[in-house]
Amino acid sequence: MPAPKKEKMAKVPPDPLVEAFLEFMAVEKNASHRTLANYEFALSEYRARAARFSAWEACSADDFRLYLFECMKRELARSTIRLHFAALRSFYKFLVRRRGLAVNPLLEVQLPKAERKLPLVLTLKQVEELLGLPFKVEQPKQAPAWTAARDAAVLEVFYSTGLRLSELAGLDVSDFDLFNETVRVVGKGGKERVVPLGAHALEALQRYRGEAGVKEGPLFVSKSRGRISSRAISNIVKKYTELAGLPVGASPHKLRHSFATHLLDNGADLRSVQTLLGHASLSTTQIYTHVSTERLKKVYDTAHPRA
Repeated sequence: MPAPKKEKMAKVPPDPLVEAFLEFMAVEKNASHRTLANYEFALSEYRARAARFSAWEACSADDFRLYLFECMKRELARSTIRLHFAALRSFYKFLVRRRGLAVNPLLEVQLPKAERKLPLVLTLKQVEELLGLPFKVEQPKQAPAWTAARDAAVLEVFYSTGLRLSELAGLDVSDFDLFNETVRVVGKGGKERVVPLGAHALEALQRYRGEAGVKEGPLFVSKSRGRISSRAISNIVKKYTELAGLPVGASPHKLRHSFATHLLDNGADLRSVQTLLGHASLSTTQIYTHVSTERLKKVYDTAHPRA
């Protein structure tokens, strides 16, 4: 079945309640720009597409069930539907707690279960091959002499810390504590965490900073000496995963998946991995236990004589 066409959001007039909610999320909940944009889009979509919208206070559970049915008819992905309704639920909690709404109609609406696809991860051999590539391939002639050292440091830090792409792009030199071998990370919602750095990542960082002369400010820089963008880092990872001929795609998130799965494979406890990844909920981290279990089953099926 072909993928449904992406639909443009219909224009709706300004909504004071939605504006107040978004301000509440930004100021009091410290929500990210992406979260605010997703919530604004979801609420506008409902206003534009709901069969009988007149006011938020007048919406019933049946109205939202009808909207859910329409979303499914449009063949929206379950993850998209759940994101839309997460925004609606948060909005109605706000209306109940801050605007005196008597009943939250969404409490009666049951959503389709989320599709849980197990993340693909690299084997240790694949990771080692990937991390060694920057110094084995010829760099573009116009690239700075320190390009290979920077790219190697990017890959090493990714795998050593399991950072998100945006977190890695936002790192400053001052975030690193070389004495304690840790890095301070500002994650989702502005939450800070401290993540250990492995010996190989520390060595790669020291080499890169020495060759590039990076002493302060942004850690990873472009040839113009400005902070390297998330897109540029994604392209670096894509470049080397393609050169390595890896079969699992070119997403930087694969290194984050591999980081978490390899830790669990080698005996790390789930709570520690949750803290390292910066997950707010343990349930988000638990998907990696399923990955480890599947890998264990494959080993068992291959090795056991009566499997």
